[in-house]
Amino acid sequence: MPGNVQRRNNILVVSGSDQFDAKVHKALPEKGLVFVDKKKTATLARRSLLEKRYDLVVINAPLSDEMGYDLAMDIVEEYGSSVIIATPPEIYDAIWDYVADYGIMVILKPLDDDHISKGVRFLLATQERMRLYEERMQKLEDKMEELKLVSQAKILLMEQKHISEKEAHRLIGKEAMDHGVSRRMVARSIIDSFG
Repeated sequence: MPGNVQRRNNILVVSGSDQFDAKVHKALPEKGLVFVDKKKTATLARRSLLEKRYDLVVINAPLSDEMGYDLAMDIVEEYGSSVIIATPPEIYDAIWDYVADYGIMVILKPLDDDHISKGVRFLLATQERMRLYEERMQKLEDKMEELKLVSQAKILLMEQKHISEKEAHRLIGKEAMDHGVSRRMVARSIIDSFG
């Protein structure tokens, strides 16, 4: 996030191994705000996901209560978090085939410090880009909604007050400036008063 204020990154590690947790923690970015929650089972992780949004979830497969790939796919589909799933060599290919199309990163155990560090950095950067894209989309949706409301209000003013479109536009802008409110609020008030 060059040039921007550092944003807090929430990370969930799902693992029954303290050694694995320590490796992941060591791989986290040194700069920036990173908050890590740890859960030992998929069940506890699912409960935590209901309460908090995570940017990244790291799963140490297999877990004590499931393999971990169902949890990984649920997280991607339902919560939009990025996911890394670490697997032993004997199930790596099967899990990779199962989850790769979901955008889930699969890494081989034992963990290599450099690979896990690069994976974490890459997925956190991807999450930040997605967050910025979502913000832009929300701003566009808000602007479209405002334009729609202002257009509706102008049509009502033109019909009810028998004024031109230009006069209706000017009236909405003047009301917004005079009262220190948005054009959206003025338009909503006009629509409500005639509706």
